[in-house]
Amino acid sequence: MEPVSIRLAHAGDVEALAQNHRAMALETEGKTLDPETTIRGTRAVIEDAAKGFYLVAEREGVTVGQLLVTFEWSDWRDGMFWWIQSVYVAEGARRTGVYRALHDHVLGKARTDKGVCGVRLYVDKENHHAQATYAAMGMHAAHYDVFEIDFVLG
Repeated sequence: MEPVSIRLAHAGDVEALAQNHRAMALETEGKTLDPETTIRGTRAVIEDAAKGFYLVAEREGVTVGQLLVTFEWSDWRDGMFWWIQSVYVAEGARRTGVYRALHDHVLGKARTDKGVCGVRLYVDKENHHAQATYAAMGMHAAHYDVFEIDFVLG
């Protein structure tokens, strides 16, 4: 099998990234996201690096995965946590090292940036497969629960 290459997403990726967001939301949470909203939200990240960055995984020139990295300042650590979000691996490419390649790329970049104090992600409490994947990458459950008021999706 061909190796996975990782690159920074660009404006030409917006439609595909947004489509994958919608597919992931439907598959993992049963939520149907508005196409125009996801396109605008994805484009906003591409156009404003302060919001984060997308990484795209490709195999033989075909996009097989993606993720978003966003930022959270930690006053306790005087550093930035990178949050892995919007993870998607194409169905036919799952269990073939795509997420590992994305994850390793993020950790490699984060570890060389002196301003980054750690990497976090959140995962649905019922998504045991994803939890096992993240644990296999050396991540562990934090002692925090996430609380929210969602003004858009409820």
